Parts: sequence; structure tokens; C-alpha cells
Amino acid sequence: MRKLTADYIFTAAGAPMQQQVIVVDQAGKIVSIDPLDQHDPASVESHRGVLIPGFINTHCHLELSHMKGKVATGTKLIPFITNVVQFRDMDEEEISTAIDKADQEMYEGGIVAVGDISNKLDTAARKEASAIRYYTFVEMFDFLQDAAAEQCVANNLPVYEGQAQGGGNRRSAVPHAPYSVSKELFRRLNELNQGQGTVSIHNQETPPENELFEHKTGDFLQFYEGFNISLEQFSATGKTAIHYAMDQMDPRCRALFVHNTLSTPEDIAAAQAWAQNGAYWATCANANLYIENRLPNYQHFLDANAKMTIGTDSLTSNWQLSVLEELKTIHRFQSYVPFSTLIQWATLNGAEALQFEEDLGSIEVGKTPGINLLTGLAGSGPEDFRFVAQTGVTRLV
Repeated sequence: MRKLTADYIFTAAGAPMQQQVIVVDQAGKIVSIDPLDQHDPASVESHRGVLIPGFINTHCHLELSHMKGKVATGTKLIPFITNVVQFRDMDEEEISTAIDKADQEMYEGGIVAVGDISNKLDTAARKEASAIRYYTFVEMFDFLQDAAAEQCVANNLPVYEGQAQGGGNRRSAVPHAPYSVSKELFRRLNELNQGQGTVSIHNQETPPENELFEHKTGDFLQFYEGFNISLEQFSATGKTAIHYAMDQMDPRCRALFVHNTLSTPEDIAAAQAWAQNGAYWATCANANLYIENRLPNYQHFLDANAKMTIGTDSLTSNWQLSVLEELKTIHRFQSYVPFSTLIQWATLNGAEALQFEEDLGSIEVGKTPGINLLTGLAGSGPEDFRFVAQTGVTRLV
């Protein structure tokens, strides 16, 4: 048994605690949480700082790890996508080495579970062997071409069927984004998932996305033309992009909307009302700055009591795969978000979004959530703690 305490314990499921000891077994399972005075001080590992559950990274593209530093910042989304396509196919050994390194980086950064987008099988072996639990989202897109949907599913079924499922890992078949998935492909994805699991979708990341659906105008028309893809059969809906997605997705699946930099209070309210098993909102602050130089308005999500989660996106669009660095960025630019709220976004909400909450996400007896130590926080206590440049994380369990 190990016994851990610190200046404060943020469980993500209740009020901050002091003078308490977390007792874990060899497997990291929490067997009790006791008052400090019930234990011999010599038997307790005492730390300066804050203990929290292990981080949950709800949005990553592990298979793109070999592309670190190869795509320029600040290009906006459509040029970014075009650039990514140019670097997808690289030397297999280089890709595999980068995947292994990125997985280890996340583990050392206190991440215990990842929601990972996959278009290939490059990451499957690492996921089977990893100490991190993965929810793999096998992503499909047919560029709004209903006639291409069946072939798209046939091409991606081997990727879906080959994903890691041992060690608590899970998988779903998911749409890429509203602007890249036809109604027919949405229907086929719904058939594959059968109303179960979590479905992730990139959402409202760039202004042209809403322009396409509201008016059939904007840069996506030129994007499709550049790939010789016709949008002749596509008609504007007169609504923002997220409404097209909701009209096609299965509301019985837990929904994970990713990025949401342009989501309005009306969009958020509509999705909250639509989702039968919960709507979750992944924010990838550093990637949003890397690509579009914009962030969501987090106040909209706070006002709606929306369940936000934290993602890192990929090393194509980020400088590192660190949930801590995402939290620092949020506090740097929108410091009104409470510290305790950010902890919940980075832990329990993420575990719920990936349907891992039975074991992960909060410091509670019976769970094996991992335990991280935060040091170097600004502020004097729970009411005014802030993530700053010198804040560090150490994985203890």
C-alpha cells in the first residue's frame, strides 16, 4: 500500500480536501481516503502542492505525431488541412518511433486516457501495449458525396476492426466534420455504432464551416473545387454547421464536439437539448491558436453549464501533447475560468466523455484514476489558484 497526501487534494468529485490521506494498492486502486491523523506520519508520502486525478486527453491524433513542426502556424484551417495531406505518408519506422515517443510523453505528463482519432492502423500496436487507456475514434469522410459513402465504409472497416480493444480500450466509428460527411455516410456510421458508445466530431473550428451551411458560400467551395469535388448536389441549410451534424447523428450516443471555437450560446443550447446521453465539448486551446489564432468563448460554456473537456489535438498542430499546457493556456487568455472547474474539465468530464468514469476521472474509493501532483501554482489557496508558466505536474500513481 502507498499513502499519499499534499497541501490540498482536488478530487474532481467534491470540495477540496486538506489533512487527508489517499491509500492506494499496488494496482493504483484507491482503497480508502482517511484523516491524516489516523496514520503514522512516517508511513505517509507527504507532498507540497495539490493532488488531482490523472488527466484525460479527449482529442488527439496520435498517428500524426511524426509531423511535429512540419506545418506552419497561423495558416487557418483550410490551408492547414491541405498541408497535412502532403505529409501523411512518411517512412513507416519514422511514424512508429514518433507514435511511441508521443505515447510516452503523454504518460509522463500525467495522462491516463486518450480519445484518439485514427484513419489508419499505425497506432494499434502501441495502444495494445500502452499504460494509457485509449478510446479510438475511427474517422471517416466522403467529402459530402452520398455516392461515395459505401466505399468509404468498406475502405475503413479494416481500420475499425483492427483497433485496440484490450486493457479497457474502446472504439467507435465517427464522422470527421459536418463539412466532410454526407447524409448517407452519417447513416452508415449510425448503423455501425448502434446507438452505443461515444461519437466524436470536429465542430465549428473555422468561419467558412458555418458559411457553407448557412449560405453555401466561403472558402470551402474553393477547397472542394481544388480537389475536383463537386458540391452541385449540396444545398445550404440556413443553419450553423452543428445543426447539420445533429440532424444526422444518433442522439443516443454520447456526443463529443471538438474545438467549438465559433459555437454560440444558441448552438450550445441546441446540442444540450438534443443529446440524450450527454453532450461534451472538447477544447484544444493550443491547437486553436496554432491553426486559427482564436479560442472559444469559454463563458458561453460556463453559462450553459456545459461539460467541457480538454484535448491536445496532434503534434501537427501543437508544440506538445500536454493537458497541463492546455490548462496554462486557458488561464493565460481567459483567466476567469475557476481552477476547480479546469480540474474537472481535465479529469472527470473527460472520463465521462470517453465512458471511462467507472474507473477514471476522480479520486474516489474503488477507482484507479491515477494521481498527479501539481506544483508551482499561483495563488494562496483553492479560491484563487491559477495555472502559470512555472506550474509543473508529476505523475505519482
